[in-house]
Amino acid sequence: MILRMPDTPDYGIDAPKVLRNLFLFGVPLLLLGIYGPRQFHISHVIFLLRPMFFWTGLFLLLEGLLYLFYVKYGKFRHRDQMLSLYAWRGYEQVLDVGCGRGLLLAGAAKRLTSGHASGIDIWSNEDMGGNSEAATRRNLELEGLSERCDLVSAPAQEMPFPDASFDVIMSNLCLHNIYEKQGRLRAVQQIARVLKPGGVIIISDYKHTGEYAAEFERLGLKTEMHWANPLYVFPPLRIVVAKKG
Repeated sequence: MILRMPDTPDYGIDAPKVLRNLFLFGVPLLLLGIYGPRQFHISHVIFLLRPMFFWTGLFLLLEGLLYLFYVKYGKFRHRDQMLSLYAWRGYEQVLDVGCGRGLLLAGAAKRLTSGHASGIDIWSNEDMGGNSEAATRRNLELEGLSERCDLVSAPAQEMPFPDASFDVIMSNLCLHNIYEKQGRLRAVQQIARVLKPGGVIIISDYKHTGEYAAEFERLGLKTEMHWANPLYVFPPLRIVVAKKG
């Protein structure tokens, strides 16, 4: 039997273990809430088990469904919202930090004519299902963007680019995966370093966005914050836009 490669881009599942665990714990708890023991006694204290199991399980399942909606549909709309925060001219040099399988990178590259887009990542499978440089290259080929993009395997804290290399730097759900604060700040400093004067940074995340904005401000960039559209984004995301004078 001959296995054929898919002929449409596959941008994977973000944080697949999180999605798995929401359903893995949510379904049994919901079933216990329906069919499990009604109550549990410790001394003279009575714990009502069914309501506790039911509502906890239902909450986890709802979170799982909302997150599944985001990874299958919402992240494409969120990508478009991020890209709409910059007035594209077509000749920009663009960097996607933590490009994963290339969703944001491809979206930016489609807005270029004479410009070029680079993606940097370490391609961790903890952060993205089936994540690999080969999978990203395959998506770029299927999108017809290979000649307009290049990929670099390196951590965000140690970018191998010269100072002032990029007009636009973007990142979605990447920097929070650097668990130490000093490492995150180092990544923010590197992003500011490789941005050209007059350039724009657009970073989206579900936590630490205030930390990123404060560090950009400390480095002399002007920042503003936006909320992602809650209709198709889960968990709630904030977008930091920073401009270098």
